[in-house]
Amino acid sequence: MKTTELHWEVYTWEDLPKDRLYTVLALRSEVFVVEQNCPYQDVDGKDLKALHLLGVQNGVLAAYARLFGPGDYFEQASIGRVVTSPTHRGLGQGKQLMKQAIASLEHRWGKTVIHISAQAYLEDFYQGFGFVRSGENYLEDDIPHLKMLRNPSPQS
Repeated sequence: MKTTELHWEVYTWEDLPKDRLYTVLALRSEVFVVEQNCPYQDVDGKDLKALHLLGVQNGVLAAYARLFGPGDYFEQASIGRVVTSPTHRGLGQGKQLMKQAIASLEHRWGKTVIHISAQAYLEDFYQGFGFVRSGENYLEDDIPHLKMLRNPSPQS
């Protein structure tokens, strides 16, 4: 599999340019609403507290996640809305996104426990980054999810 490197941009809500916000909302809608056939309230008020991590290739949004400090969403720091564009899949960019999300989160808030609400079918993917299941599956927007936690590792 060929890996294509992305250019990473991180924004607070206040600094997120309107054109970037538009592409973020379009990608989240394309994947989470249309592709996954899951009508849900994407604009949930949490974007205002999040750091927005964008992976851009040749000016096109290829990957995105939002990052929260401890207490902003969950008790622990967290990563959410993890998404790779359908046109950029199979290039290792999801792995790049998670590595960059963890690094960006730790850069901003230090080495800390990270909480994710993962779609259950991606459990093995997230385990590859040190996340461990915490509890039973649950439904979120009619999609099976599970709570996963990642403890900071001394070498990360």
